Amino acid sequence: MTQQSLDKTGIWVTTLCALHCLLLPVILPMLSLIGLSFIGATLLERIILGTSLVVGLIALLAGVRKHSRFYPLILLFAGGVIYWHKDSLGAMGEPIIILIGASLIIAAHWVNLRLVRLSEGLLL
Repeated sequence: MTQQSLDKTGIWVTTLCALHCLLLPVILPMLSLIGLSFIGATLLERIILGTSLVVGLIALLAGVRKHSRFYPLILLFAGGVIYWHKDSLGAMGEPIIILIGASLIIAAHWVNLRLVRLSEGLLL
């Protein structure tokens, strides 16, 4: 996989993770009726977020080798920490924390893509 495709994959995984967390309260009652209540399990949420962070770390480290800037990694780490603690403000604050954390992770990938393109002279 190329660094660019890893960044795009990271954006999609993070987006899906955020959608999963945001829509879960709406669909969870229906899932338990059809035997899919495991989709609401905290373990599954942590696995999806962990996958998003691992893909992000691989993509961003590949980008750092090209552009030598570390702030996309800081965005990724900050987004991951915020997202991991999505329950800290209770049910009312959870969507806000999810959006902030996911936005930071997506921003890390977007910035990384831009920096790689700049370093390759593809973006003016």
